[in-house]
Amino acid sequence: MSIEKKGSESNEQKSGTSLQPKCIRDSLQTKWLGRNLVVLEETGSTNEDVKRLAREGATEGTLVTANMQSAGKGSKGRHWQSPAGEALYFSFLLRPVFSPQKASMLTLVIAHSLAVALQKFLKNEEQKHSIGIKWPNDIVMEQKKLCGILTEMSATMEGIDYVVIGTGVNVNNQSFPEEVADKATSLALLYGKEFSREQLLTMILEEFEKDYAIFLETEDLSGLKEDYEKHLLNKGEQVRILDSKGEYTGLAKGISDQGELLVERDGGVEKIFAGEVSVRGLYSYV
Repeated sequence: MSIEKKGSESNEQKSGTSLQPKCIRDSLQTKWLGRNLVVLEETGSTNEDVKRLAREGATEGTLVTANMQSAGKGSKGRHWQSPAGEALYFSFLLRPVFSPQKASMLTLVIAHSLAVALQKFLKNEEQKHSIGIKWPNDIVMEQKKLCGILTEMSATMEGIDYVVIGTGVNVNNQSFPEEVADKATSLALLYGKEFSREQLLTMILEEFEKDYAIFLETEDLSGLKEDYEKHLLNKGEQVRILDSKGEYTGLAKGISDQGELLVERDGGVEKIFAGEVSVRGLYSYV
């Protein structure tokens, strides 16, 4: 596959479907993230691959990406559609020393990194589409989901053993299963052409490495909060909160330094924790 090299203004995928390790290595400008790189033609789940490597002693920053997943995972145990040669699937390893309670904030960090990287990746495209974050970590374009994120952790009473962040980006997908076709989109569907998955991957990794360094300074989202909220589609909008106790509506005001969604309701502001509830727009997914 011929890919435009680092420094080119083109993001277009030229030919072929398999990921090219050399293209990734030649373009990568990170210090540690992705430097230990595993590129697979097919695997069950890149998250499972990284967890296995973590148990075997792999270094922080180890990354696995695959052309196809046969057992890709989404949030809440859902199956993530992972056809060959279309989307970008990757997972990487972190070995943080902060408390396990702070690990959930990493899903918001990677969401911010994805939004910023996509903006840069698409900046030279003539056709413009908005890129936003549906709290806490769905990347949305034109009211449809573009990226999925799954963060998994192994921890003991002493602290975190490892964290694995897995991401799927719909890059060159031409269609989706009927059950998600009205909620999902891809860059190819939006722009009418195919893109280099390798180039997009390197840009995402570079953004996350910068964002993670900011996060580690305070071990919260205070350093990223302002820019995260610029991408937050829910901010200033009425949202529906769905939890085990029922459904209610409120006005999303932004996020706290710990990543909770701040919702104004009945004269007060409630903090909504990711993972405990679902948040939707009043009339749609967003």
